Amino acid sequence: MAAPKRGRSASAQSKPGRTLVLILIAIVALTGGMFLSGHTTPRLGIDLAGGTSITLEAKAEQGSAINKANMNTAVDIMNRRVNGLGVSEAEVQTQGDRNIIVNIPKGTNSKEARDQVGTTAKLYFRPVLAQDATGPAAAPSPSPSASGSSKASPSPSASKSGSTGEKATSSSSPSASATSQGRAVTDALKADSTPSASAGASSSASPSAPPNTAPSAAQAKLQAQYTALDCSKKAQRTKAGDGAKPGEATLGCGESSGVWYKYLLGPAAVDGTEVKKAQAVFDTQNAAGWQVTMTFNNKGAKKFADVTGQLAKNSSPQNEFGIVLDGEVVSSPYVSSSITGGSAQISGSFTQDEAQNLANMLSYGALPLSFKEQSVTTVTAALGGDQLHAGLLAGAIGLFLVVIYLVAYYRGLSLVAMASLLVSGILTYVLMALLGPAIGFALNLPAVCGAIVAIGITADSFIVYFERIRDEIREGRSLRPAVERAWPRARRTILVSDFVSFLAAAVLFIVTVGKVQGFAFTLGLTTVLDVVVVFFFTKPLMTLLARRKFFASGSKWSGLDPKSLGAKPPLRRTRRPAPAHTKEA
Repeated sequence: MAAPKRGRSASAQSKPGRTLVLILIAIVALTGGMFLSGHTTPRLGIDLAGGTSITLEAKAEQGSAINKANMNTAVDIMNRRVNGLGVSEAEVQTQGDRNIIVNIPKGTNSKEARDQVGTTAKLYFRPVLAQDATGPAAAPSPSPSASGSSKASPSPSASKSGSTGEKATSSSSPSASATSQGRAVTDALKADSTPSASAGASSSASPSAPPNTAPSAAQAKLQAQYTALDCSKKAQRTKAGDGAKPGEATLGCGESSGVWYKYLLGPAAVDGTEVKKAQAVFDTQNAAGWQVTMTFNNKGAKKFADVTGQLAKNSSPQNEFGIVLDGEVVSSPYVSSSITGGSAQISGSFTQDEAQNLANMLSYGALPLSFKEQSVTTVTAALGGDQLHAGLLAGAIGLFLVVIYLVAYYRGLSLVAMASLLVSGILTYVLMALLGPAIGFALNLPAVCGAIVAIGITADSFIVYFERIRDEIREGRSLRPAVERAWPRARRTILVSDFVSFLAAAVLFIVTVGKVQGFAFTLGLTTVLDVVVVFFFTKPLMTLLARRKFFASGSKWSGLDPKSLGAKPPLRRTRRPAPAHTKEA
């Protein structure tokens, strides 16, 4: 029988304490992070902790039809908005032909979720024709050189400043007379609708400059609406631009530093559907704070370059473009040259949540239908609490039976198994508590079932290793070499078994939705932790215990008694004597 190979395995055998210290440090660090974060318990799903249920009614607009395809598309987009990773336990489902029910578990920001699920996220880039501050709190617009207004540079990653909290400049005064303002709007509308109009027309056109032609009825109506619009009044700004089509001029409102501005906007130059990707980033180099970066598709990039090239020829405010999200002007930057490269940034006084919510809505697209909030109700968790107690009781009974079996069959080795189960349980609990605020993970009843199933998977790994060690002892080896020789074969079996379990959990997570994903996620997480515990805790602990007299001597209470196991006589390394040759007579 060949001797066991030396090298890396021998080195690991000689320093098992180092591995144990590393995993204990990791446990202490994760536990400390859990207490520092303030989230010391896993976030519970709606079936265990209750939550909020929102009923939305579909409204068709601009030719969109309320049909099964559009409703299913809306459900898919809403589900990704509030449950992007599939583990937050939010549920989105249809009810009848026109309603969608959204269930949000307790612990989720229900206000933000309500804003996200019903928001159509229709984004347009429209040229600014005129702009004025409105309302009693209105202050004069900042000058073009003010720090609150920054220029969009032609580089591909150029910052489009002036989003909420930073508005581009306007040369029209809030105290301008209605006649002066009306003429300015008329000139802006003519400049936008007439190809030969001067590119330098601005909203500060001279009051005495007579128009070349009389405004059309539509232009006159829009001019009157713009003159009367007061964006400081919620009732007016919520209706500004209602019913306007992308190819028509419209009105809009935007807020900056507590001041509301009204905008006259031209037809949409770029559609939000041409935004390929959007994400929230924090600008540390220019101290610009949180931004939303956008990448356009090929069609959108060309349109964006064309419109910024045209706007760069105009004077303020007609060198600006309004970024209009669901009727609100969230940004109105100005440009000095064509911006190419297919990328843009919306920057300003965004908080992290605002930037991430905006990027989330833009990334997951616009809803095919508009929705009206019908009702919001609170869901209690009385039934779920009873089910949780029943599930935890079942888990405790199962764990107790496993411990009884380990003690009865493995005796002293059961201490290793129970210590490993304890470490696995601590890691599972801490990670579930940390994953709640990190990725929105919510522990529901199926997830509890996944954790209970994991007890058997983890115990199975210990049993495989223990039986390999016993097989080596039956072959006549002492405990120390038996522990090391058994590990390679046990390791292979454990990895194959856990890989199959993890693959099943991954497939289940991918092809399912809702509560089943919670079960699959928990099963996959505990399977990975099983590998970590066996490799970094169970194996080093067995190496240390093999050096202790209680186990090494083969005590009958250790579970490794050679006599009880029916061990063969000890293997000897002496050569067998050559057989004697009898001489023939």
